[in-house]
Amino acid sequence: MTGTAAGRPFSVGIIGLGVISQTYLENLTSFPDVAVVAVGDLIPERAKAKAEEFGIASWGTAADVLAHPDVDLVVNLTIPAVHVEVSRAAVEAGKHVWTEKPIGLDRESTRELLALAAEKGVRIGSAPDTLLGPGFQTAKRAIADGVIGTPLFVQTIFQTQGPDAWHPEPAFLFAEGAGPLLDMGPYYFSALVSLLGPIEAVAARGSRPQLERTIRTGPRAGETFPVEVPSTVQVLTSFAGGQHGTHLLSFDSALERAGVVEIHGSEGSIVIPDPNMFSGRIAYVKPVGTITDFDRAGQEWIEIPEQGIVTGRGLGVLDMARAIAADRPHIATGELGFHVLDVMLSAQDAAASGETVRIDSTVAPVPLLEDGFDPFARTL
Repeated sequence: MTGTAAGRPFSVGIIGLGVISQTYLENLTSFPDVAVVAVGDLIPERAKAKAEEFGIASWGTAADVLAHPDVDLVVNLTIPAVHVEVSRAAVEAGKHVWTEKPIGLDRESTRELLALAAEKGVRIGSAPDTLLGPGFQTAKRAIADGVIGTPLFVQTIFQTQGPDAWHPEPAFLFAEGAGPLLDMGPYYFSALVSLLGPIEAVAARGSRPQLERTIRTGPRAGETFPVEVPSTVQVLTSFAGGQHGTHLLSFDSALERAGVVEIHGSEGSIVIPDPNMFSGRIAYVKPVGTITDFDRAGQEWIEIPEQGIVTGRGLGVLDMARAIAADRPHIATGELGFHVLDVMLSAQDAAASGETVRIDSTVAPVPLLEDGFDPFARTL
């Protein structure tokens, strides 16, 4: 399968209709170049309800979506533990795949998935697609244009009390395959790799100050559950381009602070939007000739206006559809998803061993969106 027939939208089927599916459906059903033709879930009645809400003709199970003859691309919104399994089934059925993050939970099965897709002649795309949002794209263009000179080092911060403070079923976010590293890390490391290129080594430290935590909201409030993975991880990264980074990911902080991404260069420093968002503040400062203690708080921030149309999750699917039709590379590739997974698993290994871990995988430069990208234009 190479894509859509000329003159009709690219047909999409969605598997997994949990909370995140709502925003995907709202956006994908609004893009003229994409048509959602089938939805499936472990609970078919849930699929039926979504189909009725969004006017989708076909609904049922995952198998029904995979068997649908008109589906060009499967959007895999299942739980991380079965991401590779569901994506593999879609590839076996001759479908392109867009998968929520992370692309997988281990290197071997994820590598095999990418190899199978290449063999079958279909594509894999992987969240996050916040990389396609106008906030990140505007910031990336500014850095490419030299607004901070040569990037030298980066800092990112995600720190929160933890999802047990708001999620009614938070245990899975503290289980193997999750924690702040694998749950939130894809946003930060995907953004940095897209900006600076591949990461070649990591060092890390992790801690698990509480072995049990308590659900604080919802019908199971008061119940406890085990913490299986480090709930705070600090990572040092070395990029192939020579830059270095420091990264904090924590579910243990009384101070709520997220979305901090700072890139410091030879001619300035820039802050870019939260990589879990499609829009946000972009601003930079330039170095001053001389400075006193009184000057530090008074550095002038230069704001960069965001360029583009703000939508949300589903942009990666749209970019894949247009890229397949035009026979060009798409942006959020499976190879990018695999490299980021490799970085995070290497950070886990480094935290467990106390050793610096070299990273074997790499990824090609991540392209910018074309100028004037309009998700609401009909191009197919």
